[in-house]
Amino acid sequence: MSFEPQPTPLSAPTQRMTRQASVVWGGKVLTIGGGAPVRVQSMTNTDTVDAIGTAIQVKELALAGSELVRITVNTPEAAEAVPAIREQLDRMGIDVPLVGDFHYNGHRLLTDYPGCAQALSKYRINPGNVGKGDKKDKQFAQMIEIAARYDKAVRIGVNWGSLDQELLAQLMDENAQRSSPWDVRQVMYEALMTSAISSAQRAEELGLKGENIILSCKVSGVQDLVAVYRELARRCDYALHLGLTEAGMGTKGTVASTAALSLLLQEGIGETIRVSLTPQPGEARTQEVVVAAEILQALGLRAFVPSVVACPGCGRTTSTTFQELAKQIDDYLRQQMPVWRKQYPGVEGLKVAVMGCIVNGPGESKHADIGISLPGTGEAPAAPVYIDGEKAMTLRGAGIAQAFQTVVQNYIEKRFGQ
Repeated sequence: MSFEPQPTPLSAPTQRMTRQASVVWGGKVLTIGGGAPVRVQSMTNTDTVDAIGTAIQVKELALAGSELVRITVNTPEAAEAVPAIREQLDRMGIDVPLVGDFHYNGHRLLTDYPGCAQALSKYRINPGNVGKGDKKDKQFAQMIEIAARYDKAVRIGVNWGSLDQELLAQLMDENAQRSSPWDVRQVMYEALMTSAISSAQRAEELGLKGENIILSCKVSGVQDLVAVYRELARRCDYALHLGLTEAGMGTKGTVASTAALSLLLQEGIGETIRVSLTPQPGEARTQEVVVAAEILQALGLRAFVPSVVACPGCGRTTSTTFQELAKQIDDYLRQQMPVWRKQYPGVEGLKVAVMGCIVNGPGESKHADIGISLPGTGEAPAAPVYIDGEKAMTLRGAGIAQAFQTVVQNYIEKRFGQ
């Protein structure tokens, strides 16, 4: 007796158990690591001194799905504006923690502007530029002691574009003494990880809770990022922030970030992520949030918005009707989510299909919670609608798009309404 080989099922993404960090603001707590969902974060590109403009962009990023938003704190004027940004967000009802991004002078700003230190929920400290020589340890200690005093989370973020040159030189010298020297790139990897882990250990010695430390070692190459984070995850149990630094714009940045982050997330590596896209002219800053959320949703790690399945089109679908309807429905669902999250718990798991012809249209629509199969070229001008796998109605005429949107709204209200 012979048996046909059975396909091996793909395993779901594994989960790396880490310490759990807490980001606190306004009596609320966002957990990072320790089994919590992978968090999406982003960063403003406004001048932080413009408190209103910055608060507005933070709001846009938060509504798009960013669970933490980082802002640049680089001058006394920017530090002074931070409490006003927090107050403006609170007035707008935007419950999102603010992360302060510090380079070079963070020790002075956090010391001189305690209102800034308290308004922020998390600090990002780059060990590569906290100071040189004897000043480095002292200035790093100043920032960590303030974080410990106010019980703030800290991301110790190493970047290979601003790596601690003294440490790198030391490791290069040590490597030169080896009987079989490492490749220069391997020494760079080691410098990144050593800087991050040793800084975290020093922070704990200074009184910062290990549970409030997140690490990152950002590089701009996909294979470099994967290699560094695999080893970093092996060496420590701190929560890790993932991101391909200087990923680029448009398709290049999106694809590179998706490739790198997906490989690591599938292995259970990464507790927070950011997609560092360079916005194309006229493109909203929120695009990086959308991409990050889509990566997590595609991997089955999170659900942020209902998913819209749509066919790519072919010679059977020469009209743009299904394309327009798919975009209209997708835009509609995203626009409604800030309200629907509160009104309709679970709606983010909804699956909608907008298909273009009879070949795959009915079958794909049946697999979705709600789907429509539009007429292809030469097909009868009728669009069957399927709800929970069963044909529910057929839409006809010029108002199919609006009618289907109403059907979707009614389905959501009935299924997810309180």
